Amino acid sequence: MADDLPPATTTTPLLSPRRGWLSSLRIKTTLSAELGGSVGDLGTYIPIVLALTLVNHLDLSTTLMFTALYNISTGFLFGIPMPVQPMKSVAAVAITDPLLSLPQIAAAGLSTAATLFILGATGLMSLLYRFIPLPVVRGVQLSQGLAFAFSAIKYIRYNQDFSAGKSGSARIWLGLDGIVLALFAILFLVLVTGSGDFSDDAVPIGVREEGEDSVNRSSGPLRRRLRIFSSIPAALLVFILGLVLCFIRDPSIVKDLRFGPSRIHILRITWEDWKIGFFRGAIPQIPLSILNSVIAVCKLSADLFPDREVSVTSVSVSVGVMNLVGCWFGAMPVCHGAGGLAGQYRFGGRSGASVVLLGLGKLLIGLVFGNSFVRILGLFPIGILGVLLLFAGIELAMASRDMNTKEESFVMLVCAAVSMTGSSAALGFGCGILLYWLLKLRQMECSCFGNFNFNPKRPVAVDDETSLNP
Repeated sequence: MADDLPPATTTTPLLSPRRGWLSSLRIKTTLSAELGGSVGDLGTYIPIVLALTLVNHLDLSTTLMFTALYNISTGFLFGIPMPVQPMKSVAAVAITDPLLSLPQIAAAGLSTAATLFILGATGLMSLLYRFIPLPVVRGVQLSQGLAFAFSAIKYIRYNQDFSAGKSGSARIWLGLDGIVLALFAILFLVLVTGSGDFSDDAVPIGVREEGEDSVNRSSGPLRRRLRIFSSIPAALLVFILGLVLCFIRDPSIVKDLRFGPSRIHILRITWEDWKIGFFRGAIPQIPLSILNSVIAVCKLSADLFPDREVSVTSVSVSVGVMNLVGCWFGAMPVCHGAGGLAGQYRFGGRSGASVVLLGLGKLLIGLVFGNSFVRILGLFPIGILGVLLLFAGIELAMASRDMNTKEESFVMLVCAAVSMTGSSAALGFGCGILLYWLLKLRQMECSCFGNFNFNPKRPVAVDDETSLNP
């Protein structure tokens, strides 16, 4: 059983002395690919920010500037496209009746941040990460990825009321935010990015199966064409198209734009705000942040970037520090997210430069347009956001494809099913852990007198595909 546990890892500091800050921004593929990857997580970022701004009067300018600084910092510190995403559970609670005030939202973010900071700084998060079975983590990732994909399909098919958190009537086929536009965006992204592999060595399956001579003869022009495709920042072009359509849909928004950021001020949080924020916002958010913002992110980053170490301690402390600073000024509570990382990787993000570019864009918008930018976000085609979210969700769900045995797949699928049905990653995680150890208990050697003799290194002489059969 010990062989099934992930290898022990040492705790690493937040700033790794082995990697310079400038090397974190070294372009791994092309600049255009990094630009495309920079917008890969906006399918989740924009809807939540828009809802909190419209319903809870979130200061958009402050949120843009602080999340921009977070993006730039994490790009330098981690050297990978580490995303900065809203705390989804806090946001969901905040926009439901009774609404949370900004001090209560900040209290929820601060409470969650303090918990993650303590878990990371004391090494408890690293200990937890070390003993969580991989199939359980894959189940959480699969459920989150499919949840993103299902939400994306709703964005494409139905009109959305983010302030109420509900889908409306069926979306029209034609128009500046119609289904045809979303389908065109999907076809364009698939044509340019394919399955998301930006490697120059990628050879299509059909050519690879024809033999070595055929590959040598046919892959040259094909690789040149794929290299041209990889130089196109497809996701960025789709996002720019959405921005252009905002002004076409309502040219009068130009008159509503105001230049300059809003004034930054410190929130006054009362004891009542702390109680409401902690019990309504932080308690459901803490397990989600531990699982999806730390553990799943570290597992996914190890899969996508095996040569660049991202420690559980640094990710957990990073979430804590970001919110312990920004929430006091009214910035939206944020965390890292496996879905955002998958989305940025899917569209070409391979280094810290991707999120640094995103941060610079947010900072420019926050400083120039301030809170008036909400008028543009309110008119952004939801179908295009759905397309970006769809690809991010599929990429995250595909991380679970490394489950090679029936036993591992069984644990992963049960964990994912419970997480999605109960709308709780913590519930799915608990069921997955219980199921995993029940299956291990079943493989223990047991005499007829009830004495257990368990040898964790004894191989189970049962075929993997039938190991669950009695």
